Amino acid sequence: MKPLLLPVVLATLLGAAAAPPPVYDIAIRGGTLYDGSGAAGVSGDIAITGDRIVAVGAAPGRAAREVDARGLAVAPGFINMLSWANESLIADPLGQSDIRQGVTLEVMGEGNSMGPLNARMKADARARQGDIRYAIGWTSLGDYFAYMEKRGIAPNIASFVGAATVRIHELGEGDVDPDPAQLGRMRALVRAAMDDGALGVGSSLIYAPGTYAETDELVALVGAAAACGGMYISHMRSEGERLLESIDELVEIARRTGAPAEIYHLKMAGRDNWGKYDAAIARIEAARASGLRITADMYTYTAGATGLDAAMPTWVQAGGVEQWVARLKDPKIRARVVAEMKAPGKGWENLAYGAGPAGMLLSGFKNPALKPLTGKTLADVAAARGTTPEDTIVDLVIADGSRVDTIYFLMDEANVGKLVARPWMSFGSDAEAQAPEGVFLQSSTHPRAYGNFARLLGHYVRDEGVVTLSDAIHRLTGLPAANIGIKDRGLLKPGYFADVVLFDPATIADRATFAKPQVYATGVRDVFVNGVQVLSGGTPTGAAPGRAVRGAGWQRCPPA
Repeated sequence: MKPLLLPVVLATLLGAAAAPPPVYDIAIRGGTLYDGSGAAGVSGDIAITGDRIVAVGAAPGRAAREVDARGLAVAPGFINMLSWANESLIADPLGQSDIRQGVTLEVMGEGNSMGPLNARMKADARARQGDIRYAIGWTSLGDYFAYMEKRGIAPNIASFVGAATVRIHELGEGDVDPDPAQLGRMRALVRAAMDDGALGVGSSLIYAPGTYAETDELVALVGAAAACGGMYISHMRSEGERLLESIDELVEIARRTGAPAEIYHLKMAGRDNWGKYDAAIARIEAARASGLRITADMYTYTAGATGLDAAMPTWVQAGGVEQWVARLKDPKIRARVVAEMKAPGKGWENLAYGAGPAGMLLSGFKNPALKPLTGKTLADVAAARGTTPEDTIVDLVIADGSRVDTIYFLMDEANVGKLVARPWMSFGSDAEAQAPEGVFLQSSTHPRAYGNFARLLGHYVRDEGVVTLSDAIHRLTGLPAANIGIKDRGLLKPGYFADVVLFDPATIADRATFAKPQVYATGVRDVFVNGVQVLSGGTPTGAAPGRAVRGAGWQRCPPA
């Protein structure tokens, strides 16, 4: 070697040796990585800097904090496609029942959304609040997002704009059709919500006043959202007697607007309808084969939860709960309602007929005098009072001045398992994110609030082998993220937001039951939201790094 080159070579070698290794904020080491794409798990590391994932697979160098994930599955944070955490996160920003299952994104907006509101809607909402009481200081959906971010929440949130919310804003709660000017204003509200970050339009078509919307009205609203990159998602007009016709309507709306469409909590409700599984799936598959983007979500239980409004004809509910109760006090109207409740609904969904009095569990009341009935079946209460089930329902709604929260046992377990296996199926709790403490103890709930996602990974993946772990994780993460059109979430990928869950596939399980629903799931050890740990060793850290996750039209969809 030439003498003059020796100092250069030495300097180069010494410089290389002295170069510092990469430094990350957090390195998660030695777990089995399931990236959310559906690919099989592989052993490796993840590195996080700030709120983003910066390395996946190999993460050489050191981190300010090292997390040992050996023996655990490491996955993107789970997406709850149907969440009612919009109010519960105000009462408890930690969202514990979901965070403890690995949920990092709550998607809201089934028919009703937290905006847009007008003064009348705010006053009505305040008067109708139940156990959770709060001031309504926002007007638009964007205002609500800002309020929640400023307040501080553990999970991320996203929302559709509710078709019923838009309808009430312009038409009130009656059974009326919009004129062209009103429909134009409703479309403008949808576009404004899309500009605020809504994911699209969500409808809930068995409940008043959403049920009063005809197909053409929904097409007009969904079309406005589709022009801004939004989708349509719906609790269809029927999940029982008119299930197949309701799927046809959803497909028609998707075809006429060009919007992707998703079915909320797909099911065959009521024993008389259990045999419709094959025909329902055939309709969905045919639409998908034609090029339409049709998907669905579900919860992993044989019972649903809603209110006693789903046991009464919708004509009596026009105008809101106050007018509904007033009508029920009229003997002639009451007699007509009771008679209609004894048969399958004609043009409305009668869940009481499908479940029967013994299959209806009363779970929540506003009136303190009625709260001792929580946890009793309708059959039990009717027998104790010496009244018919139908009259008991009417009496309870009048006395409570509300829809009365109710669990309905409607589905076949075999159908639930077959639905879990569908490759286009994602999952939603259709419940609050709550905690077994404080205000949440004033009422009961459905065990899906505490166990929906853990039940998928424990019961259906590990115990029953209905789907593989990698496929289930894909349908909790990458699939719903793609369906709703959000970017940079749903996968373990460099550049993506660091929403990450570490859990034990051998022990994850739901512990909540219908008899004792407010019990946390087990098996999830650590959860990170936007790079901040919100669950450590199965215990909330108290951190609240959650953000609003906005759709494709955000700040790009001004009113037409």
